[in-house]
Amino acid sequence: MQALLDVIATLPRPSGPGRFFHGRGGLFPGCEQWVLDAYPPVWLLTSFAPVSDEDLARIGEALAARWAEVAPGEPLNWMFQHRDEHRPTNRLMAGAIPDEHVVEEDGARFVVHLAQGQNHGFFLDMAEGRRWVRRWAAAHPDGRVLNLFAYTCAFSVVALQAGAAAVANYDMARGALSTGRRNHQLNGVQERAAFHAHDIFSSWGKIRRGGPYDLVVLDPPSYQKGSFVATKDYARLVRRLPELLAPGGQALVCLNTPKLDTAFLRDLVAAEAPGLAFIERVVNPPAFADESEERSLKVLVYRQPAA
Repeated sequence: MQALLDVIATLPRPSGPGRFFHGRGGLFPGCEQWVLDAYPPVWLLTSFAPVSDEDLARIGEALAARWAEVAPGEPLNWMFQHRDEHRPTNRLMAGAIPDEHVVEEDGARFVVHLAQGQNHGFFLDMAEGRRWVRRWAAAHPDGRVLNLFAYTCAFSVVALQAGAAAVANYDMARGALSTGRRNHQLNGVQERAAFHAHDIFSSWGKIRRGGPYDLVVLDPPSYQKGSFVATKDYARLVRRLPELLAPGGQALVCLNTPKLDTAFLRDLVAAEAPGLAFIERVVNPPAFADESEERSLKVLVYRQPAA
């Protein structure tokens, strides 16, 4: 774990949420299990393999020493998460977590929760996807957005902040949508957002009646037992895009798994929605550099033909 310790020794004081060590990218041999993120005022260390108490203590000492240099007199707050195939374990190692933990990115505020569950309510690797949506909304001030698998609705918040007319958020997880509502309240954009706790595959009628949409965001989980498996279910989403999109509308098609490459998505769209034109792949944040871009987050932009 020496590469991780070397990075910790040069850490800045973070100005916002972000990744500071991405061992999962394979660019630090021997450190593939480690990830270090900042959700100010808390650091989060994640390991995808078992860790000894001695190693955790060594990392904690390195964090404490560096924090004393960049933030003298301020307490160090850090969490540890161990990820395995079954359920994650989360431990507060030092300091405290705010009662309502809010982080800020590009002027937008989001609630995060580091103490429970595997995910934290805000995906750091999607930063450039959110910026793409912000730019799109600024260029389409009357645009109507459909956010499928909305989770905590970060895409909706940035779209509305940038001037989108309305966003419809759909997700079957009521708890995530509740956090999404709070995110909209924090940013004062709740008036133009709708929230639907809805199993997308149970009925498309409600979603279709709300359209057509100028932008559709598809950001499903790659695998969620009992609800979505990308290799089986993504095609069912893509074939709906032509009927959901307005003429000239765009779709942001996202997938985050190292097991499926860009060709999987492009072949899927070519087969299920051949009228859509591929525009670009949104670049990932530099902090998420990977030995193979095909293993990393894939965010593709498509356009519906104009009428």
